[in-house]
Amino acid sequence: MTVHTYLRVATAGDAPALRAIMAPVIAETTASFSSEERSEADWIAMISDRLARGRAFYVAELAGEVVGYATYDQFRPGNNGYRFTMEHTVYLNDRAQGQGLGRILMLTIEEHAREAGHHSMIGAIDGDNKASIAFHRALGYRKAGTVPQAGFKFGRWLDVLFMQKFL
Repeated sequence: MTVHTYLRVATAGDAPALRAIMAPVIAETTASFSSEERSEADWIAMISDRLARGRAFYVAELAGEVVGYATYDQFRPGNNGYRFTMEHTVYLNDRAQGQGLGRILMLTIEEHAREAGHHSMIGAIDGDNKASIAFHRALGYRKAGTVPQAGFKFGRWLDVLFMQKFL
């Protein structure tokens, strides 16, 4: 049986699925340093804001179910000196892992950023997240620096590793 995947621009109707994707990430992992979930209203506002400002926000569907997303925004927003450097976010639910969807999402937002005239893309990664580091390396990202003990979650300090790719 062939399972079809589909990438499309996110809509407000995707908010429940996006919240469901992130709930276990926030509750169980350090892939996100946050311990607070966004509400559906927060997701809707983020999608609307990013798209209104010309940023990408895509979702991946697998057999009709939203199983992942990717988006980007300016690195260090509010400072126009960074206006050509973007920071991305890519997450998949467990069902979508290992099928190449993360790669497709990442390449799609990189192309969007490139076409929008941006110069580089940055990923902020838990310094212990070997899978994410390997994923980024495989896509041409290189270590740009580490900030030791920048985050705190689950009672411990977390290093943030910045990886960068020139578009």
